[in-house]
Amino acid sequence: MDLFNQEDSTVEIFNVLDGEILFIRNFLSPADAKKYYELIYKTINWKQEQISFYGKTHPVPRKTAWYGNAGLNYSYSGIKCFPEKWTKELLYIKTEIEKFIPVEDFTSVLLNLYNNGNDKMGWHADDEKELGINPTIASVSLGETRRFDIKHKHNKELHYKFELTSGSLLIMRGALQHNWVHQIPVQKKVKEPRINLTFRTIKKSI
Repeated sequence: MDLFNQEDSTVEIFNVLDGEILFIRNFLSPADAKKYYELIYKTINWKQEQISFYGKTHPVPRKTAWYGNAGLNYSYSGIKCFPEKWTKELLYIKTEIEKFIPVEDFTSVLLNLYNNGNDKMGWHADDEKELGINPTIASVSLGETRRFDIKHKHNKELHYKFELTSGSLLIMRGALQHNWVHQIPVQKKVKEPRINLTFRTIKKSI
């Protein structure tokens, strides 16, 4: 089911079971989205992390980076992240999001670089203990459009998809991370890169 396919720039709010999703298609103007994509692509210290399961080690199917306040470490899927210093570009985008949702003070950002449609992120929830109860996750997309799928953990009939265009902002909040999972699936026809910035607040560092 497509939630938001309108061409306008309004804020779409969708109250799903056990959470809330906000979607702003042109949070950044096309010019700003292009500018920040190019700057972040070139200046971020991207890493090709490794993940282990069933006794074997595999490269994560995308490149990642972790930036934020000093000392706020993070761990997911067995990968330990130690923050690099905020860049001025990341701080600018963080500040703009916080103007939109002033109750939040994001301390960190996990960046993902999908080189093409073969790069992906499997089903998961951002429910690590460092994020605390009912975390707010603010996701900014830059570059190529990719599909974002989300489904309820227990009610299999509840599943949705978004087209995350460059400059868009998707916010997940409430109990969403405890009751839903999401993914970026493989899309063979996608040939260009996409950068995803997922801002979050660390409640307790590891």
